[in-house]
Amino acid sequence: MRRGNKATAYTSVQSKSLQVLQIREVNGRFLERSNHSLVIAVAPDRIHDVLSSSVFEKDQLSSSELAATSSTIIQFSVYNFGHYSVILPEEPFVFGVSHIKPRMVPNHINRPPYAIRDSSGHEAGQKDAEDVDGKFPLGGEAEGKLRSVASLAKTVRDYAGSLVKVGTTTNAIDAAVHDFIISRGAYPSPLMYNGFPKSCCTSVNNIITHGIPDDRPLEDGDIINIDITVFLNGYHGDTSQTWLVGDVDLPGRLLCGITNNALEAGIAACGPGQPFKNIARAIHTIIEPRYHGMDFCVSPAFSGHGIGSAFHRQPWVLHHLNDEPGVMLPGHCFTIEPAIIQGTHPTSWIFPDGWTASTENCARSAQAEHMVLITNDGAEVLTR
Repeated sequence: MRRGNKATAYTSVQSKSLQVLQIREVNGRFLERSNHSLVIAVAPDRIHDVLSSSVFEKDQLSSSELAATSSTIIQFSVYNFGHYSVILPEEPFVFGVSHIKPRMVPNHINRPPYAIRDSSGHEAGQKDAEDVDGKFPLGGEAEGKLRSVASLAKTVRDYAGSLVKVGTTTNAIDAAVHDFIISRGAYPSPLMYNGFPKSCCTSVNNIITHGIPDDRPLEDGDIINIDITVFLNGYHGDTSQTWLVGDVDLPGRLLCGITNNALEAGIAACGPGQPFKNIARAIHTIIEPRYHGMDFCVSPAFSGHGIGSAFHRQPWVLHHLNDEPGVMLPGHCFTIEPAIIQGTHPTSWIFPDGWTASTENCARSAQAEHMVLITNDGAEVLTR
């Protein structure tokens, strides 16, 4: 990935600065910029182009009302997201990940079915330990293996966090994490999952999830989420955390703190008989208030999921407000992993690699993740 120049103030428009300049030079005369708004004069024949720009939050004015005037003034909201580098796709674009060579895994390491191919090239089959609703029998061998792999995932996550330093590349982190997992007799679950070419996901600044480790050195002021999943004795353990790199500005530190608070609120909503939708409601109570005049939202594009002998399965855990049915039952094991985003626009787009998800307006995102097991009398975090 390449990086944009560090923004000095209005980060939400920094990566879209060419669009702003185009509006200024072609669509109309730039009039004024205050702390939270841009005001521009727009010619009627270019109103549609301006209104369709997704980087802005515009006042409630219809295009028909605007077209009725010979010239119109539109005010857009612009948020000061802080000071950081924006991650953009490498140019020229390379589509897919077939050019990235996966790391080798010794033959003695037990692999998940998607990483095993039979003689015809098809993935190996899998018999799930969970029932059709994703529940484990509590107190048995399955629970013991699940606890063991979750504990290993936590250990790997903490090790990965110790590698986060200014100047370290995410490729170097991936290599060290890969070797650490292999040395414990486990398999790095992301490797070759639907073709993913690396052993962990590293998502920096405006990347929400599924960032592919590369040779960009971490910079002072970055934030980085490292998503760890390991496969051991037939079970997956999944957890992630967002770390600060060097001296991170106040908006970035607030984002990471609020993300962890949102995760903890979601966990507190868990227990036998509790509706899954209460997790999102609890998360919303954390992100709804403004902090130091700043707004935050949650990505609706990525959910938590059941986990065990399968990497991803039901129950699906939505982090945005929803009315989905379903209640937590003893034996359910799932992840809660809200991706919190600066501002009020949670929309995202996927890089040409087919994996890396960035915020559409290049605001920063932070994510934190734990595995939660519903017991007969409560809920237990297995990756704490």
